[in-house]
Amino acid sequence: MESLPSQNRNPLPNASLWPLTTSVDHSGRLIIGGCDVAALAQQYGTPLYLFDEVTIRTACRACRTAFAARHRGTTAVHYAGKALLNVAIAQIIADEGLGLDVVSGGELYVALRAGFPPQRIHMHGNAKTRAELEQALASGIGQIIVDNLDELDMLRRLTANRSSPQPVALRIAPDIAADTHAHIQTGHATSKFGLPLDALDAAAEKLRAASGVRLTGLHAHLGSQLFDIAPYAAAVEVLLDSAARLRDRFGVLIKEINAGGGIGVPYTADQPLPDIDAWAALLGDTLVRGCERRGLPLMRLVIEPGRSIIARAGIALYTIVATKPLPHMRFLHIDGGMGDNIRPALYDARYTAALAERMRDPVEECVAIAGRYCESGDVLIRDLMLPRARVGEILAVPVAGAYTLSMASTYNLAPRPAVVLVNGGEARLIQRRETYEDLIVRDVG
Repeated sequence: MESLPSQNRNPLPNASLWPLTTSVDHSGRLIIGGCDVAALAQQYGTPLYLFDEVTIRTACRACRTAFAARHRGTTAVHYAGKALLNVAIAQIIADEGLGLDVVSGGELYVALRAGFPPQRIHMHGNAKTRAELEQALASGIGQIIVDNLDELDMLRRLTANRSSPQPVALRIAPDIAADTHAHIQTGHATSKFGLPLDALDAAAEKLRAASGVRLTGLHAHLGSQLFDIAPYAAAVEVLLDSAARLRDRFGVLIKEINAGGGIGVPYTADQPLPDIDAWAALLGDTLVRGCERRGLPLMRLVIEPGRSIIARAGIALYTIVATKPLPHMRFLHIDGGMGDNIRPALYDARYTAALAERMRDPVEECVAIAGRYCESGDVLIRDLMLPRARVGEILAVPVAGAYTLSMASTYNLAPRPAVVLVNGGEARLIQRRETYEDLIVRDVG
């Protein structure tokens, strides 16, 4: 990984929201990965998503290092591919030594096309189809995380004649409601995800009769964008109680505890940076002490960060195509919106933005950034202070790497954006822009 250029030490407003290699040149132009951002927008067109390779790799290494240092036993970091996955990103994640969590046959297909080692892949999902389970088994992935008893029954049938059992983990709903938006809470008792605690014995009975699967771990996931890390300790305690029950009632020894992911990242200046070291210390200490109290052997600790690996590395670039003045503010209409970033419309996510060619200009007005899609909810940012913006200027939105392109659509039949990876002054196209021809490739009429 290249060292960061000295110009990155220049003052930058809200620096923690931008990729690590971000700087502003003498004329006020935004530079990321040694590349002029507005020039890339002109070259590749907008909307355009830009990812900084240094920021991705640094986040991977920081997470691996923190957990390895804070847990006496072995650890594994699995990148949650649902945050963003394409061939190039999967290759970077593999190169950095992380595992990968996939939640569909499509994500698994992309990972395998990228050459990702299948033994380092886990498959999640609350509604895996038979075809997806068959695909996972045929690919030889390292673990399937079982979400419900029906899935377990299907796995029993599919693996009945296997000579080598498929490792599985049980996802438990720990009945812990984390402090985040309701749409991204996943650990409460009524969540669609995970086995209820009172179904643990039934799952163990089914596993005892299944020769083709081998239970190796227990998993819980509390939700996404969590700034309070205390609930993670409570979740580990629930998993350890479950491990002790499986040992005492069924003679099963669990080898790993998977605490999920979901640690929050700042999207605006008032939100804190994630403290990965504190997260690692809490989970490591809780697991060690919990195993000792219950007389359990020390287990492997697995975590699944997604957003904290990829969010800060990405920025979205748009062209301002029109404006609409109102008495106390202006709408700036851009050439993207909810088709490439559904988060503001889906759960009131907040962002900030800047003019990529006038980063040092003083702010003059309050604006709202309105997308191009035919929905009143398609407003990416409200109450944003900017210099007086003009039609044709490039708007840069930081922290756009996670859960944007992975949830992108072709609503209104607008093609999805291109994606560029930058590093050391070079830009590489890793996903081309969708074309009109792509939009009808499935039509048979």
